[in-house]
Amino acid sequence: MRLLVTGAAGFIGSHYVRTLLEGGYPGYEDADVTVIDNLTYAGNRANLPGSHERLTFVQADICDGDLLREVLPGHDAVVHFAAESHVDRSLRAASEFIRTNVAGTQSLLDACVTTGVQRVVHVSTDEVYGSIDQGSWTEASPLLPNSPYAASKAASDLVARSYWRTHGLDVSITRCSNNYGPYQHPEKLIPRFTTSLLQGRRLPLYGDGGNVREWLHVDDHCRAVQLVLTRGRAGEGYNVGGGCERTNRQLTELLLDLFAADWSSVEPVADRKGHDLRYALDDSKIREQLGYAPRITFEEGLPATVAWYRDHPDWWKPLVEENGDADE
Repeated sequence: MRLLVTGAAGFIGSHYVRTLLEGGYPGYEDADVTVIDNLTYAGNRANLPGSHERLTFVQADICDGDLLREVLPGHDAVVHFAAESHVDRSLRAASEFIRTNVAGTQSLLDACVTTGVQRVVHVSTDEVYGSIDQGSWTEASPLLPNSPYAASKAASDLVARSYWRTHGLDVSITRCSNNYGPYQHPEKLIPRFTTSLLQGRRLPLYGDGGNVREWLHVDDHCRAVQLVLTRGRAGEGYNVGGGCERTNRQLTELLLDLFAADWSSVEPVADRKGHDLRYALDDSKIREQLGYAPRITFEEGLPATVAWYRDHPDWWKPLVEENGDADE
């Protein structure tokens, strides 16, 4: 088995590849992995083993169709994590998100069709659905994105579907809730707040902190992606939830408690433009059809994540200066 994984120097993709190389996915213990990553600010080669007999690293842009057609032959499947993902950055530079997330996905899928690589898992986000006041989105819910980031991911989902319908490509789509865990870039909310508290800095909390997000440990997400790779159906989408809803204010309180800090460490800031109020996924499809269930509770995963950042300042300190505003 030989897999090509895009964007695997980033947070989620690198966790997937590390687990794969450690033999964490049954049936794939001997799989060879080719990583394609452009090593933008969010890609960090240190997130992956420096060398491994089953790992090949290629620094490249997924918009480079010629290179993709050169690298892809001989691979059995593609897991497509590569994306621009920071909402606040998309408000300032939407064109980068359209290029990478939409054109890059099209370039990759076109190269798969050309080279005969049939199986693809396209990793997406719950943000494509927009905001929901009550209840949860199913895979049949309309795509109503509200930020340039979410719109670019929704567009890439539709491109992926079109390659299944038009070209017969065996492509499945996953849409996950908010991920957290080790190696997440400190522009995102949990590592941003954690590293700020470690440095004695105040936490920039958007608005009144009432925005609701569902949290999913990166290890549970990657296990779901692997399930979809091995058992998912062509042309189908699969929601991947964590079953843990928290307001940003509640999350902030949990982090303050872990540091024995109080609300004097919080600095309310102006809310983000078009800030979605609530995300919530109905993930009964992947649970019932593929046997998925998250294993890591938020009560277990959040303290472990904070401990990881506490123990790895050499990893995150060089990245702190690149942070934008706090994000989910």
